Amino acid sequence: MAEIATWPRRQRTPSSVRVSAEAVLSALPAATLAIDRNGIIRYANAAAEQLFQASAAVLEGESLASVLPPRSPIAELVEQALVSDTPTSAYGVELDTPRTGSRTMSAHIGPMVELPGWQVISLLEQTRALKIGQQLEHRNAARSMTAMASLLAHEVKNPLSGIRGAAQLLGQRAAEEDRKLTQLICDEADRIVALVNRMEVFSDDRPLERTPVNIHVVLERVRRLAENGFARGVKIVERYDPSLPMVAGNMDQLVQVFLNLVKNAAEAVHDLPAGTGGAPEITLLTAYRHGMRVALPGSLSRIHLPLMVSVTDNGPGIPEDLRPHLFDPFVTTKPKGSGLGLALVAKIVSDHGGVIEFESLPRRTTFRVMLPIFAETGERVQSNERGAL
Repeated sequence: MAEIATWPRRQRTPSSVRVSAEAVLSALPAATLAIDRNGIIRYANAAAEQLFQASAAVLEGESLASVLPPRSPIAELVEQALVSDTPTSAYGVELDTPRTGSRTMSAHIGPMVELPGWQVISLLEQTRALKIGQQLEHRNAARSMTAMASLLAHEVKNPLSGIRGAAQLLGQRAAEEDRKLTQLICDEADRIVALVNRMEVFSDDRPLERTPVNIHVVLERVRRLAENGFARGVKIVERYDPSLPMVAGNMDQLVQVFLNLVKNAAEAVHDLPAGTGGAPEITLLTAYRHGMRVALPGSLSRIHLPLMVSVTDNGPGIPEDLRPHLFDPFVTTKPKGSGLGLALVAKIVSDHGGVIEFESLPRRTTFRVMLPIFAETGERVQSNERGAL
């Protein structure tokens, strides 16, 4: 009799272990609410607490109308599901409340069979998927810059050297009025070489030497440079979590990352139109984000990126048409900008194994950098992994 193939058996969980439904719901990234037939919230998971900026103890017992405006698209979907007594879903639904701010959500509302009239509401912000796509684009932009820098270094600088030398020789024999033209050729060749030299940093693919770095030391150095230079007259607010562990990174390169981000923020708030109200302000924030993981390309392993640093300004915001290409090289709104600053930031963050994302609204633009923490021993790594779950 032929042997029947079987799937490898997984390790069985002891029968004494029981997983509660509440524990499962609390682990979901979607904000989940259960409401009774009168529209009173009877359950809110951890994601709902974060979305509505209130604890479950505060939310439970409140009416749905207290957290969702009655005429909001989500409230209308709840009414529709209640009338039809069937599950209802919608994508790209706008949620705009004082507690949540303006967000685009995926909404799923379904009836509870065991409790007639009760509904379960599940809300998931769509920008999460968009941010993952942005992060991949930023890494691709950094890789494109690496290839471009290598090409320019070999194919541009050498011919420019010959062109400049020829212009100098012509200038020695040219008439006085023609020497201005040969000097113009030399000046432009020097300018292009200087630009290529700036880009050569992108072709440096040597392994990054990482050491334990205190991110607050990095930010303190950046703040001092900013306040005594390009950000003079701008209020810099610091909101730090002093208990954060060390970052696994390079001190000088991390200073360059946040110096570029703060410089961009300072230039944005300096451009505030007159009469908009409020003083120019930049906020530096650090925090520990549980559960932030990124899969490595071509691998099943995932790296933990729990340490977050954000730079927020109250400037006019990033133009809509610029946002999809913000980390691409030579993209800039500055009259004298080269468009390499954010491309370099994306490369350095990628070299550190981190990710960068941004969101922009009028009077509030935020860049967030997520970085891995430094682990000295396997025991330290395991404890951090447990904390990130």
